[in-house]
Amino acid sequence: MTAIRYELKHQDATTAARLGVVHTPHGSFDTPAFMPVGTQATVKGMFPDMVAAIGAQIILGNTYHLMLRPGSDLVSRMGGLHHWMRWNKPILTDSGGFQVFSLSDTARIDDDGVTFKSHLDGSTVVLTPRRSMEVQNQLGADIIMAFDDCPPAPSGGAGDDDDSTSLTRHAIDPRDYPRRVREACERSLRWLGLCKTHHQRPGEQGLFGIVQGGTDLELRSWCAKRAVDHDLPGYAIGGVAVGEGFGEIQKVVRHTAPLLPADRPRYLMGVGYERDILMAVQAGVDMFDCVLPTRNARNANAFTPTGQIRLRNAQFAEDCTPIDPGCDCPACGGGFSRSYLRHLFQAQEMMGPILVTAHNLRHFQRYLLDIRRAIAQNDWSLIAQRWPAALSGG
Repeated sequence: MTAIRYELKHQDATTAARLGVVHTPHGSFDTPAFMPVGTQATVKGMFPDMVAAIGAQIILGNTYHLMLRPGSDLVSRMGGLHHWMRWNKPILTDSGGFQVFSLSDTARIDDDGVTFKSHLDGSTVVLTPRRSMEVQNQLGADIIMAFDDCPPAPSGGAGDDDDSTSLTRHAIDPRDYPRRVREACERSLRWLGLCKTHHQRPGEQGLFGIVQGGTDLELRSWCAKRAVDHDLPGYAIGGVAVGEGFGEIQKVVRHTAPLLPADRPRYLMGVGYERDILMAVQAGVDMFDCVLPTRNARNANAFTPTGQIRLRNAQFAEDCTPIDPGCDCPACGGGFSRSYLRHLFQAQEMMGPILVTAHNLRHFQRYLLDIRRAIAQNDWSLIAQRWPAALSGG
C-alpha cells in the first residue's frame, strides 16, 4: 500500500491545470501547492505555527544539510523530523543531489554516487542512492525524493531573472552539454532503481522519481518513460531553473508534464517566480518549492502583485503604506509600514527579515489560493486582475 495518494478534484476547461488533494500519513494538502523551504528543519525566522498560519500545508526539508548536521541518526532518535521540529503536517525531503551540485565546486561524481567535501568542516562525504534513502528513511518525511544527477546548464544560457544566474558558475561548455545531459539521465535512472530497492518504508513514505534531460526534449521523453515504468507514487521534473531562461524552462515543462501519470502528483523542483508557477500549473504541474520568498526576504526584497520592491531603497524612508495593502500577513495586516521595515533592515534588527519572510511566504500562499480558485471557476481573469507580475514576469 502506498503512503501517498492523489485525488483529482477538478480539471480546468481550457488548460491542463488541475485542482487536487494529496493525501499523506501526516494529513492532506491542496494542489497546486507551494512548499516553503525549511532547509535545516526550520523555515528561517518562522515558528512552525507561523508557517501554518500563513497557509502552508506542506514544507520541504533538505537531506544534504540534515545528513551533515545534526545527522539523521540523531533526528531519528529524537522521534523523526515531524516530532523534532514540531510540525505535524506533511513534509517533503529532497535527496541531496541538487545541493551537491550547487554547493560543492569539488564534487566528484561517478556511477556509484558523489564524493564531496562537507561545506561545514571540509571532511570527505560520500552520498549514494542507498545512503540518500537511509537518511530520508530516518528523517521520516512523508514524501522522499530519489537521488539523481542534476546536470548544469550550458554556458551562455543564463536566465533572464536576476536570481536565476547564481548557478551559472557551474555552467559547462555547450559542446559538452549533450553528453553530460545523457549521462545524467542514464545515471539518474540507474539510481532510481537502487533508491526503490533500498527504500525501507514504502508504506509510510512515498518515493518520487525525478525526470532529467536538460533542455533536450527527446531525452526528457526517454527519461520520463523509464521513470514512470517504476510505478511510483509521484514524479518530479528536475534539472530546470539551473541557469536557463524562462523560454527554455517553459519548453521543458510543457513537454514533460503531460508525460507523467495523471493519477499521481507532479512536482516541478526549485521553481520559482509567479510567472514560472502559472506557466507550470497550466501545463499540469501540482507542486512547487523555491527559496526565493525566504532568501529574498532576508535581503529586504518583498514580493507584491506587481513585482518585487527593495525595501532598503531610500524612496521608502517616509512611505507609510504596508508592503501590499491587500495582504493579510503579520507585516501588512499588523500595520507595519514600508518606512518602519526599511528602518529595521538599516538598523540590522532581526524583526525586519522575520516580518518580510512572513509577508513573502503569505504572498505565495495567497497567489496559489487564487490559482486554485481560477481553476475551480475555469476563469483565469482573476490572475490577470490580481497578480499582474505573473503575466509580466515582474
